[in-house]
Amino acid sequence: SWSMPAGEALLSIDSVVQVRVNVRMDDRRKLRLDLRLATGFVPGQSVNGTVLRERSLGIHRFEDIVLDGPNPIPASLVLPCNVQPNAPVVLYCHGQPGDRGLGRRELLDGSSYLQSPAYGPALANMGFASLAIDMPGFGARQDEAGASLGDCLNDLSRAVGYLWQRSEGGFARVFVLGQSMGAAHAVWLAALDDRIEACAHMCMLADVGPLIEAGAEARLDPSLRVPEVPGMCEMGDVAGLINGPQLICHGGQDPLTPPRARAAAIARVRAAYESTAGVLETFLDPEAGHVESAPMRVAVLDFLARAAKRPAFFA
Repeated sequence: SWSMPAGEALLSIDSVVQVRVNVRMDDRRKLRLDLRLATGFVPGQSVNGTVLRERSLGIHRFEDIVLDGPNPIPASLVLPCNVQPNAPVVLYCHGQPGDRGLGRRELLDGSSYLQSPAYGPALANMGFASLAIDMPGFGARQDEAGASLGDCLNDLSRAVGYLWQRSEGGFARVFVLGQSMGAAHAVWLAALDDRIEACAHMCMLADVGPLIEAGAEARLDPSLRVPEVPGMCEMGDVAGLINGPQLICHGGQDPLTPPRARAAAIARVRAAYESTAGVLETFLDPEAGHVESAPMRVAVLDFLARAAKRPAFFA
C-alpha cells in the first residue's frame, strides 16, 4: 500500500487545516497503480457502439447509442452542427439528483441541482460534443444494483474508448465533467485513465477523514466507497493524480464538503500540481450549497473553453 515517506511536506491553508502531503513523482505513479488494483479499474478500454436513433436538437444533432460491454451501456451523444474531426468532447458524468430514472438524460434535461440550460445544448453552442452514459442503478440500468466504483469507472473508460474511435475521425480530446456523484466519477476517472485531458468537477472534493469528523461521510453514495482506499490515501491525493488542467468548484454552504474537509483536499491537490507544474483552478461560491450555482456554471464553461485552446498534453 502507499504511504507517506520521510521528508513529507507540511502545508497549511488559511490556518484552517494542516495536512501532510507527498509530491514525489515515483509515489504518484505507485499510488495510481495501487488505486487501479484496489478499484479493479482497467485502463485504456475501448468498445464499439450502435447508433439506435438520430434526431435534430435545434441546430445540433442528438444520437441514442448502446455501447458494447458485459452489460449493454445506453449512451446519449450531443453533436454540434459543425462538428470537426478530433473535436473536443466532454464525457458528462451524471449525478444522483433523487430520481434514479434520470441518469444520462441529465445531459439534455438537466436537473434541480443544475443551472439551465442543460449541459448538452450549452456545450454544443460552444462547439463541444458531449456524451453521457447511464451508470449502473440509474436510467435504463436501474435493475443493475450493487455496482462498485470500479464497475462504474470501467464503464466510463469504455465510453472514452468509444469516443476515440468514432467514424468521423474520433474525439481524441476528451474532457470530463460532473457534479456531486458525477463529480466523484469524473475525478476518479481522470486520475486513473490517462486519456482524459482535463477535468472539471463541482460539489464533491473533500477528504474523508475530516468528513467523518463532521458527520457527513455517511451521506456519500455506497458506490463511491472503496474499503482499501482510506489506508492508502485521501480524496485530495486521488485528485492530485489528474494529469491535465483541473477545476475544483465548491459551495460555501455545502454540508457534504465542510470547510475543513475541502481545505484538506485542496491542499493535497495543490501540492501535487506544484510538483508537476499542472494547471489547477479552484472556485468557491460562498452562498451556494450542494448545487451548481450560476457563478459555477460560468466558471466551468470558461474553464472548458480555455482548456480546449491549450495544446493536448499527449502526443
